[in-house]
Formats: sequence, C-alpha cells, structure tokens
Amino acid sequence: MKSHTIGKSLTLAALAALTLTATAACNTVKVAGEDISSVGRAGERAIKKN
Repeated sequence: MKSHTIGKSLTLAALAALTLTATAACNTVKVAGEDISSVGRAGERAIKKN
C-alpha cells in the first residue's frame, strides 16, 4: 500500500516539475520573440532615417 502512495507522489511531483519547466520555456520563447521584433523595428527605423 505504501509503495503505491510513494509512486503516486512521485508521479505528481514529476508532473508538477514538467508543468513548471513548460511554463518557463514558454516565457523564454515569448521574450525571445519580443527581442527579435524589437531588433526588426530598430532596423526599420534605421533604414527610414537614411
């Protein structure tokens, strides 16, 4: 009975870790996309000045 409870706890902990990792990865990709967009806008402004 105890091994079933431990297995269930480990599964829940692994699922929580996976969820946190996925959330962090999404935020990282979002920020990277914003950075790339910012570089593109800066390039457009530089081109329009010339």
